[in-house]
Amino acid sequence: MRKEIKFSLLYRDMWQSSGKYIPTVKQLMEVAPAIVEMGCFARVETNGGGFEQINLLFGENPNKAVREWTQPFNDAGIQTHMLERGLNGIRMSPVPADVRRLMFRVKKKQGTDIARSFDGLNDPRNLENSIQFAKEAGMISQAALSLTVSPIHTVEYYTELADTLITMGADEICVKDMAGVGRPASIGKIIKNIKQRHPNILVQYHGHAGPGFQMASILEAAYAGAEYIDVGMEPLSWGTGHADLLAVQAMLKDAGFKVPEINMKAYMKVRSLTQKYIDDFLGYYINPKNRLNNSLLIAPGLPGGMMGSLMADLENNLSSLNKWKNKNDQPELTQDDLLIRLFDEVTYVWPKIGYPPLVTPFSQYVKNLALMNVLQLEKGKERWSMIADNIWDMILGKSGKLPGELAPEIVAMAKQQGREFYTGNPQELYPDQLDEFRAEMEKNNWDLGQDDEELFELAMHPEQYRAYKSGEAKKSFEADLARRKAEKEASAAPASAKAEAASGNGFQPRTLVINIDDEEYIVNISYPELGEGTSLPQPSQATAPVTQQPAVSAVSPSSNGQAKEVVSPLEGKFFLTKDSSETAVKVGDTVKEGDIIGYIESMKTYNAVAAEESGKVTEIRFANGDAVDEDDVLIKMV
Repeated sequence: MRKEIKFSLLYRDMWQSSGKYIPTVKQLMEVAPAIVEMGCFARVETNGGGFEQINLLFGENPNKAVREWTQPFNDAGIQTHMLERGLNGIRMSPVPADVRRLMFRVKKKQGTDIARSFDGLNDPRNLENSIQFAKEAGMISQAALSLTVSPIHTVEYYTELADTLITMGADEICVKDMAGVGRPASIGKIIKNIKQRHPNILVQYHGHAGPGFQMASILEAAYAGAEYIDVGMEPLSWGTGHADLLAVQAMLKDAGFKVPEINMKAYMKVRSLTQKYIDDFLGYYINPKNRLNNSLLIAPGLPGGMMGSLMADLENNLSSLNKWKNKNDQPELTQDDLLIRLFDEVTYVWPKIGYPPLVTPFSQYVKNLALMNVLQLEKGKERWSMIADNIWDMILGKSGKLPGELAPEIVAMAKQQGREFYTGNPQELYPDQLDEFRAEMEKNNWDLGQDDEELFELAMHPEQYRAYKSGEAKKSFEADLARRKAEKEASAAPASAKAEAASGNGFQPRTLVINIDDEEYIVNISYPELGEGTSLPQPSQATAPVTQQPAVSAVSPSSNGQAKEVVSPLEGKFFLTKDSSETAVKVGDTVKEGDIIGYIESMKTYNAVAAEESGKVTEIRFANGDAVDEDDVLIKMV
């Protein structure tokens, strides 16, 4: 009897791996029936990760989106699954236990069947609550192995990790090859070991196409015993996304597996609707390079899901760096120059900070640390001179136990700055907060929502939810989209358009007529001149007070030797405080040498800015959330 392989569609992750935004709830409801009609999916990924933050940035209610999006699949008997980040829930930073528990209850009520839980460090302590809370809520607990390639992350390492998670109560295992760098043979061995030791545990394989291994990995996973394979579909497959459904089905069918047939009329409808959403506005947030496979990703091992924000970070920081180079009579760098330097630096930095698996948020942390090192080295400064607080928390053990040993120079730097390492359970650092958020909702006369889902949303994404409620989020999104559209129109001069079309490199729509089952379909393939997305703001949270150390500092005395200026060390958004446990500096305050005067939020991390001299604050030149450039004066002192 042929072994059966079932497919799961990553319709949400297809978008997130390509760019910044995902379809609106109206668009999701339009495409859902056609996905059901395709008849080939046993599972669909419907929420989790950054999905709900993006709804809030649109000005949409994420709870309404999840309920409406899961309903068609619930009705059709197709299982739905979400992605959650263990200690970090569905955001970038740690979440109190009571908020995590509420999340699973809410998501189950909203129609989500399976909780795929991963920890960015593969620390089982961070997944124990996820497994327990998911099962308490009546969900299937699917624990994920965050796959990466290093001297530490061996077949035996992942086999033992799976044993531990299953012993904790996980119902299923996901082999999560988030960067697509897992070697096919090793993936096969890991899955084979799991199936031999735990024959009744279902295994689902998830991978990304970017570096080029994925089709071979899928075949090995199927031979080794995996029951479910995650797939994408055109026009958002391949590149930093996932292997295409049609190719995977054909490959597995030829290999002798029993695979579902595909209703191609419905397939073409989903494909054309997806393209329509790209043409509507989502394409403005997809970098064209994210549509390409790139074997350069093998060495740094950076995941496909973060490549959208990575390209935006490169563009923003390249502009800032080249301004500095122009001022200092140095030749400018190209984006490719900076990209290669970044990849090289990731491979240098990664082992020195203990080989954290390159998955959210730690992939961003490693990338950010490497990029800051590159920028500092380009300016003739030293490595490690800019390490954000979030990254220090990872290094110190406040996010979980690092798989490898820290380099002596990193340990020495921590001790020199008076930082203490933490070996306890990370969850204990983040006390319960639901009562605080409930009080906030009562004070504002906000409805707690069906099944406390609005309370959950505020607690999980405080800053984004408040911006959503005030209407600021929607206004900001609409203004940004209008700017991108205007820039595209301004650059689309007839002469340049003709030149681009002649060269074959222009982003001009092309039309194909495809005949399927004696019915013709017009397929518009367009390559819009796409803008770069910006990083999601990191939500603020009240946590146990932690002694902050300055990550960066800069003071430029004026010519009279008395007035002092604290300047921004990099481009980003300025904040006076990082969370509610801190008190903002104000005019008239006396600042001592080493005191933190604010933060620059850049690339999803907060970089502390400290004064190098003492003084009295006479002027604060930017408000919370204002964009600043490198060397902008943040505050003045005397």
